[in-house]
Amino acid sequence: MKILFIGGTGTISMAITKRLAKEGHELYLLNRGNRNEEVPESVKIIKCDISDEQAAAKALEGMSFDCVGEFIGFVPEQVQRDFRLFNGRTKQYIYISSASAYQKPMKGYTITEETPLDNPFWGYSRNKKACEKYLMERYRTDGFPVTIVRPSHTYDERSVPLGVHGTKGSYQVVKRIKEGKPVLIHGDGTSLWTLTHSSDFAVAYTGLIGNPKAIGEAFHITSDFSVPWNEIYDAIADTLGVMLDPVYISSEMLNKMSHGKYDFVGSLTGDKANSVVFDNSKIKELVPEFEAKVTPREGIRAAIEYIMAHEELQIEDEDFDRFCDRAAEAVEDMEERFTW
Repeated sequence: MKILFIGGTGTISMAITKRLAKEGHELYLLNRGNRNEEVPESVKIIKCDISDEQAAAKALEGMSFDCVGEFIGFVPEQVQRDFRLFNGRTKQYIYISSASAYQKPMKGYTITEETPLDNPFWGYSRNKKACEKYLMERYRTDGFPVTIVRPSHTYDERSVPLGVHGTKGSYQVVKRIKEGKPVLIHGDGTSLWTLTHSSDFAVAYTGLIGNPKAIGEAFHITSDFSVPWNEIYDAIADTLGVMLDPVYISSEMLNKMSHGKYDFVGSLTGDKANSVVFDNSKIKELVPEFEAKVTPREGIRAAIEYIMAHEELQIEDEDFDRFCDRAAEAVEDMEERFTW
């Protein structure tokens, strides 16, 4: 098939790009060229910033596709632009939304595609919901061939899954664990979280491409591995060969301590602080070969080993490191004050 990805080199999309290239599809990536060094040679690059709609229209002139995959659309204006660019020029348009858009607080811990989209805590999630609403309106009114995909916490070898981290990624927390420093964990670490490795996600996503039964439908794609946050952090420490020194702080208190510098209301109260188990029956019915095989411990070990072997991924975050120190000291002082 002839396929275009907007983006195509991110945490979720790189594994899909490599899988489609291996299967021999005619794949194009439209992006700014910032992370194309790992892209397979058979993949064609259209170097363009899609936010420049006029330039994108010129770069895509005369082209049509069996499928267009949008990986970097976060607000309605972006999918509205996509509709103008691709209406009548693709047989399918797959939009990456987010499972974080599901209802919070949750009425039950099992989530299906029928769970309402209602997250008042995180603007990111509300924007994803608005994008979905617009696209489904275009499907019903104009016949735009939309498929909605909602990932949960998807990671690859370049990122270690965490609950509490700074703006520069996961490495600073990994470094703290390795050095035996206190590590912040939201709540008491017992809430369940679902992790999905990008290689597993890619199997389900590629199974939707070109499938007429996927048009006009929404699917979440997650693994069936739901584990406590304590187990996730223990797996990191075990891989590094050290003991974990956890400091437990409520999501609300973390946000107060950060004075708004880190959006813990959105990322924790609106997402990671909630115990979630996904019912993947719908995607498995359409893509029977989809089965999450990479366990959290396997995926975490592979990610840490990869990051430790690639210095360019070891991005330090001194501001977040100082925040962790201050938060840990505050908890220690509080515990001393309230020791009976």
